[in-house]
Amino acid sequence: MAIWGLVIETTVGIGERKHGEAYVLTHVDGTREEALVELEQRARRHTPEHPRSPKRRRLFRESDGFLLVIDGAWQSFSTRFTVAELLDDSAAPAAPASPPAHAAQPESEPEEEPEAEPDPAEAMPPPPSTPPVERDADGVPIRPNWWGRTDLP
Repeated sequence: MAIWGLVIETTVGIGERKHGEAYVLTHVDGTREEALVELEQRARRHTPEHPRSPKRRRLFRESDGFLLVIDGAWQSFSTRFTVAELLDDSAAPAAPASPPAHAAQPESEPEEEPEAEPDPAEAMPPPPSTPPVERDADGVPIRPNWWGRTDLP
């Protein structure tokens, strides 16, 4: 299966500082059609920073994704959602090493190993568990971990 990147190119800033920036939202491991379905859901839910008072919102389908155009009071802002196959990633985790095919294990019964002494660290009770953190669909915590701390100024 291919790995698909869900890429967003959006307008940021206003006035003379208005420019476009691109971000990879997430990766989808599967078919291109599955990636497009996920991308469409994200495009429909997307609420950009600008314009602050949208007058009209239009979502267009194109060959590799979607184009969201939002008209504001004075200017229009666009966001392009694209699905693209990931071909190379310099920061990808290393693939797990698989044993060589010629090093197959013989089909004889394994010898029984002598029982090892129990590790004292394993005998200790586990640390108290923290309550599960409520997260949104992207995995971002709903409530930041610093919220409610009394040791912060």
